[in-house]
Amino acid sequence: MGAGVMKSGGGSGRRGRRRSRRAQPMSEINVTPFVDVMLVLLIIFMVAAPLSVVGVPVELPKTTADALPGDEEEPLTVTITADGVVMIQETEVDEADLVDRLRGIAAERSSDRIFLRADGANNWNRVAEIMGDLNAGGFSNIGLVTDMAAADGSDG
Repeated sequence: MGAGVMKSGGGSGRRGRRRSRRAQPMSEINVTPFVDVMLVLLIIFMVAAPLSVVGVPVELPKTTADALPGDEEEPLTVTITADGVVMIQETEVDEADLVDRLRGIAAERSSDRIFLRADGANNWNRVAEIMGDLNAGGFSNIGLVTDMAAADGSDG
């Protein structure tokens, strides 16, 4: 890495050819390459982190509610798109199979929380039906996902 031998004195002739008794090993470590690599990795992770959000595009309603506290594992998300299609994470699911599929997934998880994302174009009855199905299936820890609205009530 950065170890070598430093010569003391710059003599020539016989003395310069022989190994001097005063030669000392260089014991300094060069950390500059390590710091460079760490900075590059930091930049890569800072750029990649925002890209790891749920990929189903929906227009969430705006509210002034506070955010729910986060968990250690990725939240289980059920999404209702503007077309009325029901999805678990990013996988389309038939509404009749929704609860059975969620039971299978929830059996392998430590958290029982489910986040429900619904496009604002959906009828509230449709959202309430899905919530009722989830509740009847044994899922009672359901959080509705919304966007934050401005404090004055506008959509800004």
